[in-house]
This record gives sequence, structure tokens and C-alpha cells, in this order.
Amino acid sequence: MLRRAHVLAALGPDWDPVAALRGEEEAYALLYSGLSVEQQRLYDDLVSAGVLPRRGGGHAAA
Repeated sequence: MLRRAHVLAALGPDWDPVAALRGEEEAYALLYSGLSVEQQRLYDDLVSAGVLPRRGGGHAAA
């Protein structure tokens, strides 16, 4: 509990976990956007193998 209290104190009162998660999802979408055909194939292979999480139907954002 003490560790959790210190983490929350360090994050401060303005920390918004929903906004943080939304920002992570936007960053993930941007990271995997605009892939070439070969990159998209590799991305799909990594998703199929369970290396990357399945999101948006398992395809990178266009």
C-alpha cells in the first residue's frame, strides 16, 4: 500500500488514467500506420504468432 501511495503521489492529482490509455492506443496506431506491403506482412505474422497483440482486426492502421 505504501508503494501505491508513493506512485499515486508522484503521478499527481491531474493524472488521468483514461487519457493515458487513450494516448497509448493513439501512439500504437501511429507506430504501425503507413506500413509497406512487406512490413504489413511481417506485422500480420507477428500478430498471428502472438508476439504482438491483436488490435483493429489484426491489421496495422492504414
